[in-house]
Amino acid sequence: METTKVGIREFRAGLSEFIALNTPVAVTRHGQTVGYFIPARGQNEAELAALKQASQVLDDMLEKHTVDPEAVVAEFKQKRQKARAQ
Repeated sequence: METTKVGIREFRAGLSEFIALNTPVAVTRHGQTVGYFIPARGQNEAELAALKQASQVLDDMLEKHTVDPEAVVAEFKQKRQKARAQ
């Protein structure tokens, strides 16, 4: 895996961009490497997979109990409007 080398000032200024990278970043000061930043992308992918699985479980439950999601949303909106009116 290729490592990107950047100065410490550049790293601080562009931190949001470096976080989005999939490769490690070697942070240098006066040409000497002082540390490495390694993005933790695997955690985000695991969270996304868990969210997709939870969504599928919810879809299966709604189908099993013949619940119409649009009816649920409409009922929620109606109750919210009633609560605001009070």
